[in-house]
Amino acid sequence: MRLDLHSDLPPTLAPGAGHSRLKIGVLTHIKHPVRQPFAGGLEAFVYDVVKGLQRRGHDVTLFASELSDPALNLVSVYDDGNYDLERGQRAWPDVSTEYITEHNAYLKLMQGLDAYGFDVIFNNSLHYVPVTMASLLRTPMLTVLHTPPFFELINAYSAAPCPAHCCTPSHANAASWSAYVPGCDVIPNGIDLDFWSPGGTPGEHAIWFGRLVPEKGAHFAIDAARQAGVELHVAGPTIDKAYFDEYIQPRLGPGVNYLGHLSRAQLVTRIAEASAALITPCWDEPFGLVVAEALACGTPVAAFSRGALPELVTLETGALAKANDVDALAGALLAARQKSRAACRARAESLWGYESMLAQYDALLQQVAATRHA
Repeated sequence: MRLDLHSDLPPTLAPGAGHSRLKIGVLTHIKHPVRQPFAGGLEAFVYDVVKGLQRRGHDVTLFASELSDPALNLVSVYDDGNYDLERGQRAWPDVSTEYITEHNAYLKLMQGLDAYGFDVIFNNSLHYVPVTMASLLRTPMLTVLHTPPFFELINAYSAAPCPAHCCTPSHANAASWSAYVPGCDVIPNGIDLDFWSPGGTPGEHAIWFGRLVPEKGAHFAIDAARQAGVELHVAGPTIDKAYFDEYIQPRLGPGVNYLGHLSRAQLVTRIAEASAALITPCWDEPFGLVVAEALACGTPVAAFSRGALPELVTLETGALAKANDVDALAGALLAARQKSRAACRARAESLWGYESMLAQYDALLQQVAATRHA
């Protein structure tokens, strides 16, 4: 039986050798609460890193929407009264209301952060306000660039002096940011390799898992699996209902089974039982946590070659296809199913250990915290 150890491990008595105990404020976005089942990879990352830093002996506070897990030492910064937990989506009357509400929530948060007495702010918000206001704080900030460049953050990072220290999870994403943030540190995402692990007997079907939104491209996976003659299981929250209704629902039926929004414990079993995982980014994926999770379960990957995917998937562990090319993806799926499951597991173990990621973030947060006294 698999256990999600992150919520049960006792705290470490002290941080790593040579590191002091830090008081850390963690920011995340407020589009979704940080709780299981996770809406996406960012929520999973924030949950894991907060629990891990707490276990390493740090005093960590998470600023997030009110339905987030209270075990994360939560300070609510947004009322989740209009959030649908089952669908994983928020009901906004219009785009402008969402934009203004998020702006005001982050503005109020940033204006009060120094009063908490943090040693360092760990910013995972994806929002321009924390970066724009970072230089106004006494508390130093580390920002993780979890996305490719987009307009608001480009403007924030184009300001002089550079308003915040930063890192990102892949060399591909660091390269995409290099014109605005040169020399960005790279810390690959890590996962609990005891939890994400092989188990059961793999079947003949493939799996696609993630947020059901246009940029994740699940409809391409369905079309490619049908063309390859491979049964496909689809798992994930229907965050974008219009996309689901137009592109996913009509494609369901014989050979394509929608599993719903699964918990981690359910998902890891489903991944380990699949012959391959289809991963279909329609944007320049900054990392691809689903790749690490699939390979850790011993499940080969067939994916579009975009963003960081060529960094993660090798000839031994899967096959890449030209972006948005269903014919090529169908061929990649058939090729991936023949790859060594042991090689997949070995690659995950060599690159994406949870404790290794935590140690790197711990060290970088220590360095950024020290700049307060520079």
